[in-house]
Amino acid sequence: MAALHRTAAVRTTGPTLSKAEAVTDLMLDVAQCFFRIRALGQKAGLITGWGGGAFGFMRSLALLGPLTVPQIARMRPTSRQRMQRLADELAAQGLVTFVDNPSHRRSKLVQLTRKGDARYRALNARLLSIASTMGAALGEADIRTASEILRQLSDDVKARSERLS
Repeated sequence: MAALHRTAAVRTTGPTLSKAEAVTDLMLDVAQCFFRIRALGQKAGLITGWGGGAFGFMRSLALLGPLTVPQIARMRPTSRQRMQRLADELAAQGLVTFVDNPSHRRSKLVQLTRKGDARYRALNARLLSIASTMGAALGEADIRTASEILRQLSDDVKARSERLS
């Protein structure tokens, strides 16, 4: 069934508009997919009462090591204040801790605790388990190509957004 947001009903002619319509369809499909992913994440326990950002926050620390809150915020389309609140919430649960930063006296580094690392690994295993059963009709190369295309479009959107700031 075609998505309700398809621009097909208002198609125009010409290669530029056709590409623009295709990009528009893709952006709307991504948004719809995001909301479905978020709902699945909530049902699977990957997104909790304190939000889906917690998994991504912990993932950044697991993959990159200790980071400052501003560094984490720059990686995401969100404010430093939101990331600080998330860091404080995770610290209150014993999942992260603040440690001295040898490069900056006032900006502490955030790092996973053992409990946080264990929680991240459990959530990541759950996510991998769910993901392993998705996209059965798609090949790995197709999925990787789709990911690369989304990364390129995301980078374009980010650059355009920064120019408007």
